[in-house]
Amino acid sequence: MSASHPGSAGPADPLLIEDLVAANRILALEGVLDGWGHVSVRHDRDPGRFLLSRSLAPELISAGDILEFDLDNNAVDAKGQDLYSERFIHGEIYKARPDVKAICHSHAPPVIPFGVTSIPLRPMYHRAAFIGLGVPVFEIRDAAGTTDMLIRDPALGRALAQSIADKPAVLMRGHGATVVGPSIPRLVGRSIFLALNATLQTQAMLMAQGGPINFLDAGEVRLIESREGYGLGRAWKAWKKRALKE
Repeated sequence: MSASHPGSAGPADPLLIEDLVAANRILALEGVLDGWGHVSVRHDRDPGRFLLSRSLAPELISAGDILEFDLDNNAVDAKGQDLYSERFIHGEIYKARPDVKAICHSHAPPVIPFGVTSIPLRPMYHRAAFIGLGVPVFEIRDAAGTTDMLIRDPALGRALAQSIADKPAVLMRGHGATVVGPSIPRLVGRSIFLALNATLQTQAMLMAQGGPINFLDAGEVRLIESREGYGLGRAWKAWKKRALKE
């Protein structure tokens, strides 16, 4: 088997594929993903494989569009279809982060200002407490000089993985964000609440007019994170039902 055509880990759990399809559609409906962006999940049979759609707008994805990749970002069988040019985000983060089971790359507009200014994104409310663990900013110029801003190769994917380090998300200057999670529902929640927190923080800064803002503190972040995901199943079921009905 050639390096560009790795062997398959076998059929993924159909429910995992269904959840991946739902995640793409949910994040499109919530305005986190536009006609671009993508969501992946680590293969349930082999941590050295991940699942990602062929190149397609997230809201249009169905189970038949899901392809299997190795961690070098090679498709097991591309079926002659176009692939996302930024699939290197996924494979390189999965290599570096064994704890990560799902990844989303988006261009959510509310986060863009926090990647191009010196104002750090900070947790405004309990659903976004994970931001208190740290959200670095990836500067692609430091990794490759002048580019078209896209993560088009393994080297840039590795640089992004180094930037996110052990954090739940990374902002990408002038581009968007990449969010990781230990499951698809947690990833979807984090992706939604990251963008919402950015909107709320912008509103709070305008209201405060340079005055103090009462962000979550480290103790609150720790306690909320210790139970992160508790009750999320309720929202996940509703999100998924709506997304798959559309």
